[in-house]
Amino acid sequence: MRLGLMAGPVAFFAVFFGYPVAAIVGRGLREGGQWQLGRIGQVLSDPDILQVLWFTLWQAAASTALTLALALPGAYVFARFDFPGKRLLRAVVTVPFVLPTVVVGSAFLALAGRGGVLDAWWGVRLDTSVWAILLAHVFFNYAVVVRTVGGLWSQLDPRQEEAARVLGAGRLAAWRRVTLPALAPSVAAAALIVFLFTFTSFGVIQVLGGPRYATLEVEIYRQTATLLDLPTAAVLTLVQFAAVAALLAVHAWSLRKRETALSLVPAEHTARRPSGAGQWALLCSVLGVMVLLTVAPLLVLMVRAFDGPEGWGLAFFRALGAQQQDSATFVVAPVEAIGNSLAYAAVATAIALVVGGLAAAALTRRAGRLVRGLDALLMLPLGTSAVTVGFGFLVALDEPPLDLRSSWILVPLAQALVGVPFVIRTMLPVLRAVDVRLREAAAVLGASPLRAWGEVDFPLVRRALLVAAGFAFTVSLGEFGATVFIARPDTPTLPVAVARMLGRAGESNYGQAMALSTILMLVCAGVLLALERVRTDGQGEL
Repeated sequence: MRLGLMAGPVAFFAVFFGYPVAAIVGRGLREGGQWQLGRIGQVLSDPDILQVLWFTLWQAAASTALTLALALPGAYVFARFDFPGKRLLRAVVTVPFVLPTVVVGSAFLALAGRGGVLDAWWGVRLDTSVWAILLAHVFFNYAVVVRTVGGLWSQLDPRQEEAARVLGAGRLAAWRRVTLPALAPSVAAAALIVFLFTFTSFGVIQVLGGPRYATLEVEIYRQTATLLDLPTAAVLTLVQFAAVAALLAVHAWSLRKRETALSLVPAEHTARRPSGAGQWALLCSVLGVMVLLTVAPLLVLMVRAFDGPEGWGLAFFRALGAQQQDSATFVVAPVEAIGNSLAYAAVATAIALVVGGLAAAALTRRAGRLVRGLDALLMLPLGTSAVTVGFGFLVALDEPPLDLRSSWILVPLAQALVGVPFVIRTMLPVLRAVDVRLREAAAVLGASPLRAWGEVDFPLVRRALLVAAGFAFTVSLGEFGATVFIARPDTPTLPVAVARMLGRAGESNYGQAMALSTILMLVCAGVLLALERVRTDGQGEL
């Protein structure tokens, strides 16, 4: 049964990830039918390349540590406290994650760069330091920790920690010995996702890094699109691929050491109104950090969208419905990108849920090396250059029986590659936490494996399933790196349309880019808010 569950995800990734990446790497490292492996040593001995490798590694580690430090208190607040506006705020803090990274960089430049809000008010500029990059990464990845860790935290039975305190443990000791070990797999999963996204950071570095800072992703793009040096780009892709594979292997090994069954309860039974000055102070301080990190940059974008040439108004939004004069950039009115993005994201979410759900079910129990390798394999798209994947689609999927370059399904397939890891990482900790004895009891009572899953697993994991669907949908809405290469001019997505606007000179184009970004934010916030309002049996959170 396990091998049957694995077959679908393995085939999907082999055809739509492994084959395109191998094709583009082969194109760069093969000449005259011979592999040019000597190029690897030449590239890796270049001091400039080594500097890029070092910066990529340490900024990803620093960004991950800073994100965990600032977001874990937010995960606790959302898991354990019930307060007015909770669902709205949880939807708002997730919006940054779906924004195109180039927009995230532009928002922080407007907030903390030259002439930005902080510069105008307090004379503080961060665009000349690495802190702007690190804070932009926190802004982008804050929701990953809040939703991945908070989703499991909200279902942990608080009575276990209370029992430890009754036995004499202090508050901190009880949390460290009872709650933290239970959360460890979820924290590790969130840290892994954040590290992979910052390790492959592109748009944020392009805007905020300037000529001083460059990650592997930026260097791959420069070597490919600017210098037309495919061999160097191929070597850097292999380096990135090897580093991510090693990280995933270590993560999988450490995760198996911490697997354990947990006592899970419905989320609505764990959240309480804050009581006492200490809890209210904690809530207010965490909410203040959320506002500064996630809401302020979004407000900057909205201000730019409504601040038209003739003052405040909807001039930039109205301009989106008109046919653009530059037909080489826009074949259709930019407003049509909204419908395109929603349709593509819906299809990509369905694909990601099927592939990721099957993979998570296959990975639930301990198994041999083959199954453990699947866990790492399905995370590789998060750590592989989106530039490489996009070019790989164009190079590999252009001949029968996989001639998909003119098909609309190509965009959802690329988006699903990024959505599947989020489905797996969100569902897997909850699936592994289900006590296997419950399934065994259902089997003893005559339930088939399918019915046992429906009666035992599904009631506990359906909240995680909805969180996974929300992540997959929102990630698909904001996917840019691969989509920019394969989206057709007559069916652009919102991120592609924003990037095209930002690439054109003029205040009107910049304002329309901010208007499209605002629409993307509002659409995402609406979808996530609707998800937050879903109830189980008409009450409580799901």
